[in-house]
Amino acid sequence: MRVEELLSPALLRHLRERAAEHDRDNSFAQEDLDELMEAGYLKAMLPEELGGQDWGFAEAIQAQRLLSAHSPATALAINMHLVWTGVDRLLLARGDDRLGFMRRWVSEGEVLAFGVSEPGNDAVLFDSFTTATPVEGGGWNLTGLKIFTSNSTAWTRLGVFGKDTSGDEPRLVHGFVPRGGGAESVPNWDALGMRGSASHSTQLDAAWLDPAHVHSILPVGPNPDALIFGIFASFLSLTGAVYVGIADRAVQLAAGHLTLRRDRATRQSLNQDELLRHRVAQAAMAQLALDAQARMLGLDLDGGADHSASWFPRLVTFRTQAGDVARDAVLEAIKVSGGASYSRGTELERLYRDVLASLFHPSNDESAHRTVADWLLGPLED
Repeated sequence: MRVEELLSPALLRHLRERAAEHDRDNSFAQEDLDELMEAGYLKAMLPEELGGQDWGFAEAIQAQRLLSAHSPATALAINMHLVWTGVDRLLLARGDDRLGFMRRWVSEGEVLAFGVSEPGNDAVLFDSFTTATPVEGGGWNLTGLKIFTSNSTAWTRLGVFGKDTSGDEPRLVHGFVPRGGGAESVPNWDALGMRGSASHSTQLDAAWLDPAHVHSILPVGPNPDALIFGIFASFLSLTGAVYVGIADRAVQLAAGHLTLRRDRATRQSLNQDELLRHRVAQAAMAQLALDAQARMLGLDLDGGADHSASWFPRLVTFRTQAGDVARDAVLEAIKVSGGASYSRGTELERLYRDVLASLFHPSNDESAHRTVADWLLGPLED
């Protein structure tokens, strides 16, 4: 099924109609999730024999853009589920079936979330403040705090990792824990934007990690394991797609509002004002360049393109530029739309706040520039 068929006009219209309500009330868009689950969206990247659509990243990026253009917070929440199905797809293409159990969960209707970020942990996937204490008889107890756990009111399985220091060398244990039993959502999400994503923190208090649900045990520090590439590639591409969708919508609103506005003296449409036309064109040109980047990235991921050492620079560049272009596009849309867009409750006012979340996702601007500089120039000397 094509993206436009699964994400039908009626479904998307419902999402847009509810977006302002969930932003105002700081409530999770459960109705959105229910409709998307019924449509099969959460299974879309699964193979057809497991009830999926066999979508690759080209389709998933396109879909997340479309979803975000109608409800950015819903797109970001669902994103954290899709990231895991994207990781599985990348691993499976390399003959690596370590997430097979997770794939079956998704086919049975489980909802996933991404429990990686921790306060103050700039190492992200290469270290953890969460402790993984071995349990007699097997498994680990995880204790720590995960933040920005989008989709936190709906997930049934949380992808997490923690550090086991019981052996000669510390190691990072990656797996999934179920809701409850030491894994509890902390209702502390009351943010400037993306309010409907329910990105609460998650407290792990001796949450038992079943050894059957552990998929990777890796050393502390950077390493070439396929899981690391899979997580970075899936997270950065699909999260970037959310902000491409906001840029898409901002340009659309800018053109529409400019056409509707009239010069008080001449009653001529302001879409005839050369300065304002230039502003809209500038935003659209940046959005078109981002569109090409998003499409090519999806095709490269699906085709297993051999970008070698430039893969990470490409991924972080896309994610950061998606946020940059989206923020600029929203700002230009506000400028050409006039003072009405400053009023609380307008779509542009909400998008202005929603798009600011792009400043906080990995990789941030400083980290992205460091990644690209290290690729071109080598690492800094000690």
